[in-house]
Amino acid sequence: MADNARLQALIEPVVRAAGFELVRVAMPGGNPPTLQVMAEDPATGQMTLDDCARLSRALSAMLDAADPIPHAYTLEVSSPGIDRPLTRLKDYARWAGHRAKIELAHAIELAGATRRRLDGELRGAEGETIRIDVSGLGVIALPLAAIASAKLALTDRLIAETAPLLSAEGADEIEDETDADAAAGLQDNMRTGLA
Repeated sequence: MADNARLQALIEPVVRAAGFELVRVAMPGGNPPTLQVMAEDPATGQMTLDDCARLSRALSAMLDAADPIPHAYTLEVSSPGIDRPLTRLKDYARWAGHRAKIELAHAIELAGATRRRLDGELRGAEGETIRIDVSGLGVIALPLAAIASAKLALTDRLIAETAPLLSAEGADEIEDETDADAAAGLQDNMRTGLA
């Protein structure tokens, strides 16, 4: 398996040169495995399809030249989405006030119970420590290094806050093209007697 730290070191400069910020690099299993690169436009926190395609081409060229993965794989470039993963300290600060789900690297003792998962409202970050308000437990301070994974929980408030940032640019063209393609396909099927 490829070294994730090395992949991130190779990928991040390409992402920055394209005008984006790297959110996450992951390579989960599969046959062939998929190299997942999640990035965002710093202004919106999202990526358009054109942004993903442009970044994918730039990353493909660099990865072909550097050849850091010794086997076949699929490259997937995406936006973090609304219920985005939280991977950097600034993510915890930016999304303070929103609900998050956190999986800890190791279970901890809280109020007489052992917990590995926390669900609550983010209270921000200070230094290398993040804070989350867990119902019945109050505000818990955790070092970022103790967190295995975290993501925002999809809530009405999160949707309302992120909706103005999302671009619907090109949605009409996609819908129109799909309708036109479907109509053309139906006409072709009618001509050949398949409809």
